Order: sequence, then C-alpha cells, then structure tokens
Amino acid sequence: MLALAEALGWPFELKPVRYRDVGRPFELFRGTGLFGLAPDSAATLEPPWPDLVIGAGMRNEPVCRWVRQQSGGRTRLVHVGRPWSDPPAFDLVVATPQYRLPELPQVLHNTLTMHRVTQARLAEATALHRNRLEQLPSPRIALMAGGSSGPHAFGIHAARRLAKQASALARSLGGSLMISTSSRTPACVTAVLRADTSVPHEIYAWRPDDPVNPYFAYLGMADRIIATFDSISMLSEASATGKPLYLFDLDRDHTPGAAIARRDHSAETVGYRMLLRFGPRRLGRDISLVHDRMISEGRAVWLGEEHHGGAVAPSPDVERAVQRVRQLFGQV
Repeated sequence: MLALAEALGWPFELKPVRYRDVGRPFELFRGTGLFGLAPDSAATLEPPWPDLVIGAGMRNEPVCRWVRQQSGGRTRLVHVGRPWSDPPAFDLVVATPQYRLPELPQVLHNTLTMHRVTQARLAEATALHRNRLEQLPSPRIALMAGGSSGPHAFGIHAARRLAKQASALARSLGGSLMISTSSRTPACVTAVLRADTSVPHEIYAWRPDDPVNPYFAYLGMADRIIATFDSISMLSEASATGKPLYLFDLDRDHTPGAAIARRDHSAETVGYRMLLRFGPRRLGRDISLVHDRMISEGRAVWLGEEHHGGAVAPSPDVERAVQRVRQLFGQV
C-alpha cells in the first residue's frame, strides 16, 4: 500500500486502526460500517473524505466501503491483494497470480507484489554498512530466508539443504554469503544456517524495529541473490534489484541428478495442502503460479540450476498500478 501511495506522488495520510473481535462476523459477511473497529479508531475517520482509499485485508473492507458511502460515492477504492468481497465492489484490485482472481475490468494482474525498493533506498542502506560488508570476499551473495507459508514448511531439513547449496554456490564463485532471516524464520532454521554455512559469511537474525537491520544493504551490496520461495514480497524486492536471482524451493532440490529431498511437515502445512486440493479456490493461494511466471519470464532460476548472471529489467508492477489508479481520475 505504501509503495503505491508513494509512487503516485499525491499527498496521503496513514490511518492505523484497531479492531474488535466482536466485529469478525460483520466483516465476514461483507458489511459496510465501523462496527469492527475499536471506538477510538472509528473516531479518527472524519471529514474531509479522501479522493482515494488504498486498503488491504478482509477487516478493512467494511471500513473502506463506509468511507466511500460517507463521501456520497465520490471516494475511489483500491484494494491490494485478494479481496473477500467480489472484485467489482472496488474501483480497482491490484493482485498477483497466487490468488487466482478472475479476469475482470476491475482487476490488475501483476506478476509480483508492489515494493518500496528504489536505488536511493539501497544506496542509503549500503552506505551504513559498506565498510563492514566490503570485508567479505566478492562476489557477495545475499541469502534471504523466510519461513513456512501455506503448504510449504521451513524446518531443519530445508535449512540444511539451503546452507549446503548456498555455500556451494558461493564457493564455486570464490565469494561469500550475506544471510538475513525474517520475522517468520523459525529459530531452528537460524541455528542451522549459523552452524552449516561453510563459506565466509555474515548472518543477521531478524529483530523487531531494528534501526540497523542490514536487509536493504544486503540487497544493495549483493552481486547475486538467493531468496526462499515462500514470500512473494521478498521475491519482489529481490527481483526489483535486477540482479541474478535464485529461488530456493523448500520442498525440492532442483540440482540436476539430485535425490528426492526430505521435506519438512507441520499440521498447518498439511492442512493447507488439503485446502488447496479440495477447498474453494477463493480460500487458498497457490504461490507456485508466481514462481512459474518468474521462471518463464527469465526473472529467476531455481537454486541448483545454472544462472548466466545477466541483469534483468525490474517488473513494472508499481508503474502499471500507478497508471491504472490515475485512469480512475481521468489522468492517462
């Protein structure tokens, strides 16, 4: 949402809100109003009503519709991601392939999610960490580790394979690894990456609200990037650099001739696999559709496969969304 708001270049205001648990049935059945909000949050929504509201998430949908209602229908609604309501309830829905939304005039099907990666942001972060990171042998490979997602579990088996494959790639190039975990990375995965990485490296274990988080510096300093395939946002940020990108498959080893990899499992991931197979399409998301498109467009290869190392132009997803929003206001 912030990426789109910043790219539009229009004045905007953030509206943090708090929800009440008693409002869940109201939101589930697609109401219009502020019943789901805590009273102090509801009180912050007041005139003048905006020209545009950018929202995301099921719980925000009734609030966005209420704002449009108060404006007499003048406010335009843009939803980022999968909506719970039918897409025609919005002026624009900006989605990515994993949500499998229908082809409709109100839906913009982007390849990747919108992001806030810019050359200026990377340069600023790099300046803070350059002196330390330049001590690592070049070429430097950024390794971005996520966590379990949907039907894909991230545990010790995948972590061991990731450390082995990433180390092998860095060793073959005579380089090093800059490893960043995320808020979803299990502690056991971080421990394995620390213990099993066998080339020169730095590892950053994610901490909340850390002003010296080197994530963007790793992206800026990297010659190549490895990203686990569970987070579409992380893949989008890595792809936005235009640097050679490897996707790490939590379930399979894509090295030619490799044996079948041991998979990690959890009750949540097994349940999600059943949902994808037997449940309603609108309740599940299939991130393999994003992986397939990235591979087919030449934006990435699987870790274990050969990468020719050429730069790739970033996907123009943010620009496409900006153009569609401007069209809502007659600005072509």
